[in-house]
Amino acid sequence: MDAITSLLVPIHREGTRFIIAFAIATLILFLIWAPLGWLGVLLTAWCVYFFRDPDRLTPQRAGLVIAPADGVVNMITEAAPPAELGLGETPRPRISIFMNVFNCHVNRIPIAGRVTRTAYRPGKFLNADLDKASDENERAAIAIETEDGKTFVAVQIAGLVARRIVSDAVEGQSYETGERYGIIRFGSRVDVYLEPGMSPLVSVGQTAIAGETVLADTDSSEGRREALVR
Repeated sequence: MDAITSLLVPIHREGTRFIIAFAIATLILFLIWAPLGWLGVLLTAWCVYFFRDPDRLTPQRAGLVIAPADGVVNMITEAAPPAELGLGETPRPRISIFMNVFNCHVNRIPIAGRVTRTAYRPGKFLNADLDKASDENERAAIAIETEDGKTFVAVQIAGLVARRIVSDAVEGQSYETGERYGIIRFGSRVDVYLEPGMSPLVSVGQTAIAGETVLADTDSSEGRREALVR
């Protein structure tokens, strides 16, 4: 029963029309040739799986920066936040999470606070796994100010096959850590910019779970965390 329940998760509203379109195409394929119809069934099942929107258990302690996306931490570097946010050119620790087409693509607020700025910038659709995708690809960025005056940034970045970034974040509105605020389809990346001087508590290659994995802690004095494959 638990296995069945785990599969019956909500579907993000962005997925409804795609699932209907896949289902209709599947019926047509069955009329043309049954083997094609079964291929359509597989693709429709994948579409449902892609747009799943499960609940997550989000840590509640103030100061924790939580992963905004499911996927693999593919880069940790220092970089200035997107210029369109007007936060200056001082480099900040940047954690990049790459989402493949099998990851859940619902994005979540990484830390509680007020959204002080939202910005969209059109761009290219390079492979989101590349470093230059942060600068050259289409993106939607938000700046979040915490109660103690710290500023964090989350950037949704389109990928090679991603053609739609949805961000529901509203300037001036306050959000809780782990709240849903958008989705990207299909295959993409989310960058998180920490406060200057903060140390990431994840390592490159680590799998992140949106709304659950702790990326950093404003109260931690631990240096950059290293990891080994075991």
